[in-house]
Amino acid sequence: MAHTTTVEGVTVIATESLSKRFPRVTALDRLSLDIGPGVTGLVGANGAGKSTMIKILLGLSPATEGRAEVLGMDVRTSGAQIRERVGYMPEHDCLPPDVSATEFVVHMARMSGLPATAARERTADTLRHVGLYEERYRPMGGYSTGMKQRVKLAQALVHDPKLVLLDEPTNGLDPVGRDEMLGLIRRVWTDFGISVLVTSHLLGELERTCDHVVVIDGGRLLRSSSTSDFTRTTTTLAVEVTDSDTHPDGTGALRAALAAAGVTLHAGVEEGLPGAGHILLLEAPGEETYDLVRDTVAGLGLGLVRMEQRRHHIAEVFRPEASPQQEEVQAR
Repeated sequence: MAHTTTVEGVTVIATESLSKRFPRVTALDRLSLDIGPGVTGLVGANGAGKSTMIKILLGLSPATEGRAEVLGMDVRTSGAQIRERVGYMPEHDCLPPDVSATEFVVHMARMSGLPATAARERTADTLRHVGLYEERYRPMGGYSTGMKQRVKLAQALVHDPKLVLLDEPTNGLDPVGRDEMLGLIRRVWTDFGISVLVTSHLLGELERTCDHVVVIDGGRLLRSSSTSDFTRTTTTLAVEVTDSDTHPDGTGALRAALAAAGVTLHAGVEEGLPGAGHILLLEAPGEETYDLVRDTVAGLGLGLVRMEQRRHHIAEVFRPEASPQQEEVQAR
């Protein structure tokens, strides 16, 4: 299998030439992956094939061609056994509005094979973990979107799986709720050792949360590697300065001085912090450039707000020739 992202030789999910075709569309096109323990992000625009892949991994939808294994089990012959050891959080929900979170999660635990007492104990622990313990007896019809997402996460975890598959878990959440959900997802691995495959079309989420990232588009693999490989540092230096009475356009003065000193500058500027100037981007191939910038800023009598090395972002995988779906991913 190609494009390995395994840890210590352990493979959690493996696919080889996996394809899924419908009459008018190819959802997956010869997808080959090896995914190891940890938190792995599966990123792509809506319609890229993420949900289709999850259904195949759960043994709920047969592949047209190729093969897939989850926790060493073949999805074609071991679907029931896979679902016993895997938790699943669907993108959409149909939570019964008159049922409490406790009743619902206990029911899901019993369906997963836990005895009644163990199901109740595990439900209490899991709802505490996802932050719903105080609200556990309220009917879910009165829950906010964020609370409903937490219930869905709880039912995926209650039977103590080895792996959870989370399909767009931050959908519909505000920025605060999104950050809280991402923190919970990260803790699923760091606190409990449960591996996670999480799908998203929001690239920044995966950079902050995942150990590995798999990028697909139109059912095809664009790239699969560790997050650190995606976000490695560049030679681009971002510099932000304040204006002064002598130089009311501090950024412009710094640009002119650095250009005269032979520094390679990027075209244009970025918006900086309120009350400061713009962000100037330049090439810094060596430490001497840092010294030159510092001395130039001091010589002009400007205040230095920041000077930092830029990193690559996952969005750059989709450049330079982006399809309309890829443009959507970059814009979000």
